[in-house]
Amino acid sequence: MKTLLSEKELPAALKKMAAELWKAHQPFQEIVLIGIQTRGVILAQRLREEIVKSKKGKKEEIPLGILDINLYRDDLSTIAEVPVVRKTEILFETQGKGVILVDDVLYTGRTIRAALDALIDFGRPKFIELAVLVDRGGRELPIQANYVGKIYKARPGENVKVMFQETDGAEKVMVK
Repeated sequence: MKTLLSEKELPAALKKMAAELWKAHQPFQEIVLIGIQTRGVILAQRLREEIVKSKKGKKEEIPLGILDINLYRDDLSTIAEVPVVRKTEILFETQGKGVILVDDVLYTGRTIRAALDALIDFGRPKFIELAVLVDRGGRELPIQANYVGKIYKARPGENVKVMFQETDGAEKVMVK
């Protein structure tokens, strides 16, 4: 196993992403963050906290949603007989707003395609942009992130694993 982002490097990657988001969308009005279950939600929360902390804003001014894409997956029948469906919680309008979709790792693009399908069910956003902690390459669909913490060209068979304290008891990104 190889460490891609250590516990000390992870906050710097988040700060970089938050700064890029702020620069592109200041003063962050009519912009919402939506994290894809599970680690995309944690990443979205941390990006919001970093934006608020560095720009002296208020959390309430940056709406945060949670999106589960399992029922929108194109491989639903092959992953499990009974898919695990987690909560989707988008308690605000997306119609006409800028949506920043957040996930931990961008690989084939299929998760993001499913997320786009799910998001459109909530209304028609003004635009949708993508923020990911790691872009590992290997796209099967023409999807690209607008904001990336780390680019790593993974070789076939390599697995990129984002670990957060809340879900894994550690703070790092590993490559197996």
